[in-house]
Amino acid sequence: MRDFSRSLPMALLRAREAVMRQFRPNLRRHDLTEQQWRILRALAAVDAIEATELARVAFLLGPSLSRILRDLEGRGLIARTVGENDLRRRLLTISPRGLKLIAKVAPDSEAVYGAIASRYGARRLAALHKMLEALERSVEGFDDARDDAKNED
Repeated sequence: MRDFSRSLPMALLRAREAVMRQFRPNLRRHDLTEQQWRILRALAAVDAIEATELARVAFLLGPSLSRILRDLEGRGLIARTVGENDLRRRLLTISPRGLKLIAKVAPDSEAVYGAIASRYGARRLAALHKMLEALERSVEGFDDARDDAKNED
């Protein structure tokens, strides 16, 4: 077995933590957690979305999402609506107040991105994004393929 510190999951976690340390002070200044910021950013990218889909795109577990949504709704940053064609369908949207908060946080966030690109290199950062996307695509369905191979035995 490979050394713990050389495992891919640990390397990715260390890199994520190093990057997030650069963003957290700005989020804290605006009384936001990383998870809240992810939700607001995801909601800003769509007109409306169901909670289950939001959990998927923001990489959050349902119970965590429910708690965070209550807080964001209480702060007036998001709104819950009912679907036009299906009254049982609950949709989430970002509020005007949420959009204003994103506009306040975004400049400092972009400055952090700029600093990372300066230190790491804009080309290397673009290449890293492509490599991470390729890695994600290559391992998607990996469990399904392993299960298929086991069933053939």
